Amino acid sequence: MFKRFQAYVRAKQRYLPVVFFMMGFLWDSLTLGRIDRLYDQIILCSYLTSLTVCLYLFNLSGDDKWKGTFFEKYEDYLPLAIQFFLGGLCSAYVIYFSRSVSFSKTISFFIILLVLLFANELLKKRISNKYLQFSAYFFVNFTFFTFFIPMIVNSMNTFLFMLSGTISLGITLALIIFIYNSSPSTQKEISLGKMLSLILGIYFLINTFYFFNLIPPVPLAMESGLVAHNVEKNVERDEYFVTYEQNPWYKMWRDNRHEFSYEPGSDVYVFTSIFAPSKLSKSVLHRWKWYSPHTNQWEIIDEIGFEITGGREGGYRGYTVKNKMMEGEWKVDVITNDGLVLGIINFEIDSTSTAEPKRLGTRVF
Repeated sequence: MFKRFQAYVRAKQRYLPVVFFMMGFLWDSLTLGRIDRLYDQIILCSYLTSLTVCLYLFNLSGDDKWKGTFFEKYEDYLPLAIQFFLGGLCSAYVIYFSRSVSFSKTISFFIILLVLLFANELLKKRISNKYLQFSAYFFVNFTFFTFFIPMIVNSMNTFLFMLSGTISLGITLALIIFIYNSSPSTQKEISLGKMLSLILGIYFLINTFYFFNLIPPVPLAMESGLVAHNVEKNVERDEYFVTYEQNPWYKMWRDNRHEFSYEPGSDVYVFTSIFAPSKLSKSVLHRWKWYSPHTNQWEIIDEIGFEITGGREGGYRGYTVKNKMMEGEWKVDVITNDGLVLGIINFEIDSTSTAEPKRLGTRVF
């Protein structure tokens, strides 16, 4: 039975790695929930450790290092294991931030994820290509530490992001150099200088994405963002009642209407809920901007800040309010105190005499 399965694996080597990558992705989608949950942390640590071990075993198998040992009969399964753990680690990032309402800020990661998913078919040697192996390993290593270190210190800032990248870079380079010095076959397949340059290039690329706000400030994520006519808090039940103009059902990608029916002198609320891990506190700002038709530029009208505290399943809830609104395009940037964007809420003020609220609804948070 075992030999028949082994023969099947060898016959389907072209397709099985992709299947196992997707299996890892699907498994995490069903089992992972919160980065501050002990179960999630154990799973992710196990994935990264197992991936590191599998990369070591796989790259030395070409030198017959495991001939006559316990690992010999499992060599054919190492590429599948690598793909499973890669899929699992990649999916963790998607799961924890798929709830963010600012998908445009995370699209860069999803593009990289798709490249990882289909790179096996684009490259002739598929997962056996060592440049692909170690590039993918560094990427998931980096994303893991950007989650894990803020969890340990109960804080997050640019310094910690840089520290996470430095740690993951050191681990990856140490693994590559160790395997390179231990494996003559690896020395024949890759140029160490080219490999190190590729890893450094990915390192600087991810940091560039981060500083241009193309990657959300992990591990924070904005779960909900609404422009509303009214926000009331029930202190006894610790609930917020948010009244807003609903979109038609077919515009499911956005909760509230882009056009906000405004009566001059009334209040406009922006409500947000932001997920943060337990014990993590952070200052957040609502930066209100108005697009000036005179200068054709966005002008900052106001900045209102508040502290968030992590741990609540539905995210930390807060709102800001303004009146005397000018007609035209508005947006509220939801940012950290060091300028990293969590999300953007766009709307248009319509203050004509015939403007009346349409499809009003109330959500409880």
